[in-house]
Amino acid sequence: MSTAALSRPGAVLADLLPAATASRARVRDAALVLGGAALTGIAAQIAVPVPGSPVPVTGQTFAALLVGASLGASRGALSLALYALAGLAGLPWFAGGTSGAGGATLGYIVGMLLAATVVGALARRGGDRGVLRTAATMAAGTAVIYAVGVPYLALSTGMSLGQAVAAGLVPFLIGDALKAALAMGALPTAWKLAGRRG
Repeated sequence: MSTAALSRPGAVLADLLPAATASRARVRDAALVLGGAALTGIAAQIAVPVPGSPVPVTGQTFAALLVGASLGASRGALSLALYALAGLAGLPWFAGGTSGAGGATLGYIVGMLLAATVVGALARRGGDRGVLRTAATMAAGTAVIYAVGVPYLALSTGMSLGQAVAAGLVPFLIGDALKAALAMGALPTAWKLAGRRG
């Protein structure tokens, strides 16, 4: 890996993986997309029920944001699209081993796909290279997830928007802050380590 690759504008962590030819780059990108989907599916199995809410605390939101930041907008979106489509087709890797189109949490999955795209675009602009930038990038991605997930929760369950906010957003704010703190440490550190190896 060259120092130029590290300083190149628009680079994300996945771009640091070598691919000497166009065909190898396609194979690398396909493996990254599959890996991102698998990581999200595995992280979704870390699911803790929240009393009074149909939405559990899971690791999948953190995985989706990390996939977007690490892979960039297009590969991140493809990873989350693959995750969503496979789950809708019956692969039991939504939260707690569920699958299919039913359920109050489908909006969060759509939100994660959009969030991976937004976070990936911000990462290409350096949004994952410093602690404060990473915090802002993760906050933007989390806001996208809730902007889709909470209204869908209200529509699918018959809750008012206020009830959906109370059940599908408020209980998760502390956990989201912890996930953002993990990302704030992990992503800038990964860039520093990559710089030392370059």
